[in-house]
Amino acid sequence: MEEVIRLFPKTYHSTLSRHVSWKTVQEIRLRALKSIEVISADKVISIPHSELSMNEMTYVLNQVSHFSLYKFKEEVKEGFITIQGGHRVGLAGKANLDKGKVATLKDITFMNIRIARSHLEAGRNLVPFLQEDGQWLNTLIVGPPHSGKTTILRTLARVAGTEAGETGSKKVAIVDERSEIAACQDGIPQLNVGERTDVMDGCPKAIGLMMMIRSMSPEIIIVDEMGGLTDAEAVQEAVYSGVQVICSVHGASLESVAKRPSVRHMMQEKIFDRYIILDRLKIDSENRIQILDEHGRELALLKGERGYGMDRGRHHSNRYHVDRV
Repeated sequence: MEEVIRLFPKTYHSTLSRHVSWKTVQEIRLRALKSIEVISADKVISIPHSELSMNEMTYVLNQVSHFSLYKFKEEVKEGFITIQGGHRVGLAGKANLDKGKVATLKDITFMNIRIARSHLEAGRNLVPFLQEDGQWLNTLIVGPPHSGKTTILRTLARVAGTEAGETGSKKVAIVDERSEIAACQDGIPQLNVGERTDVMDGCPKAIGLMMMIRSMSPEIIIVDEMGGLTDAEAVQEAVYSGVQVICSVHGASLESVAKRPSVRHMMQEKIFDRYIILDRLKIDSENRIQILDEHGRELALLKGERGYGMDRGRHHSNRYHVDRV
């Protein structure tokens, strides 16, 4: 994890090497004048005698932004910067507003280094349920925050864009508005999203969907965290254009997301052939994945591993082992 250690002043390098288990660490949280906090799959520790001064916080921020925070002004407005390796550094401090929107952050005194990992097997056993007659099916993934939606989207992009299998490899397009799926840096994906996969990074979903259809002629489009009516209309347009769409939305259940006008209309129009329902990932219990058909009927109930091999976030475990219940 040299790309993470290099962010800190040299006096902290040996301390981090001793106290951080790089195989299980999920987050390293920094707060000015307070100890460094390390969150792993099974514990949370504060590193002794590691209180970061304001100058040391500025040092870390300069390393994250390559001494040019202005270059990352759009990312800063969103509250994070992606660094080499696909790791994301969350930022918090004083928000400067312009017409009710965040224009920039200043006095950045809180940071969260979220460790990214690309789990090659995560969610792979979902694939047979998402293919039919040699074609991928339009799929909506539903889950609350920290339920593994992005990890599954990344896996499906990699499988569809690389592996031949039953359907053959496909031309895949990712619209990655928040740089979470591919974690691009300088235009290069830091995480494995497939050999035949193209990425539109940092672009609003509705605009990016139409741009990719016109410019890259994809067979499959993957998009994370679908929002309101504008996003829904773009997804529908993509499906009507003959492109298969795999996307996600925040929600606790299919019933809860069906209350939103945008999702309800797509369900009524039978836009999606499959629904994947995720629960919030937990350290101390197995996690379940429900697969439904276009009518909401259960096709399968799968279970994922508990606790370990987590990806980005305290409760964000991968679905490395997935078996039928």
